[in-house]
Amino acid sequence: MDIRDLTTFATVAKSGGIGRAARELNTVQSNVTQRVRRLETDLGVVLLERRRSGTTPTAAGRRLLPYAARLDTLLAEARRAARDDGAPQGPLAIGALETTAALRLSPLLASYARSHPQVDMILRTGTTAEMIDQVLDRTLEGAFVCGPVTHPALVATPAFDEELALLTAPPKPTMHDLLDRSDLRLVILRAGCSYRQRLEELLARRGIVGLRRLEFGTIEAILGAVAAGLGITLLPKSLIGPAWRGGQIAVTRLPVVEAHVETVFVRRRDMTCSQALRAFHKHVTRKSI
Repeated sequence: MDIRDLTTFATVAKSGGIGRAARELNTVQSNVTQRVRRLETDLGVVLLERRRSGTTPTAAGRRLLPYAARLDTLLAEARRAARDDGAPQGPLAIGALETTAALRLSPLLASYARSHPQVDMILRTGTTAEMIDQVLDRTLEGAFVCGPVTHPALVATPAFDEELALLTAPPKPTMHDLLDRSDLRLVILRAGCSYRQRLEELLARRGIVGLRRLEFGTIEAILGAVAAGLGITLLPKSLIGPAWRGGQIAVTRLPVVEAHVETVFVRRRDMTCSQALRAFHKHVTRKSI
């Protein structure tokens, strides 16, 4: 199987047509057609359904596509490894929980950028589930997520400790009064958020399930909704310092066993670490990889 044949097929499948793929690859249509047919002959299966309106992958083609994507990533890693001469440089894509980005990363990113000006940092935020998926599919080189993480393909290094707290509108209720409310609602991020999962588990241990949920897209929106009395949420206590001091948010502390959460930095176990990632990992966690 020729690598160029495989990448040509992947380009046709994604673009939806031989002509569009030829333009994207800066070649002629006959060359694209020849490569796809050679790959089909080599594998003994039909990979594309050809119609006047374009092409679509067959079942066999759809099964092959993830391997083509994986190969593209591997080739990119190989190119980067060959050019990685020991000095941190080039792109570095890192993910983080929105709370971690807001609470912890700004000074660390600033000092890292000053120490390694040749590195082009990319920071993406999302839920724990989203960040783990992007590390696994190699979109990100590493990410800060809510621990513990026990995935066999990942290595997790402790990074930060947080204290979680229940947040409500003032005045501050007792835990009993808070959980005894008939109109109790959860103000949370989308599915995949680790704090959302912890809040639901905390309430379930107290026999409270099936509550109405209000989903918001940002931490700022959640804090605003809580301050307006729309419901309760669970977030790191240090995140809401200004709102707490201003009397907009009431904080109910939790038992230590439920309040403590560790933020960990995860990366793929089998991925070649760039010098940029090695330097970043040590800068943040004080540990070498």
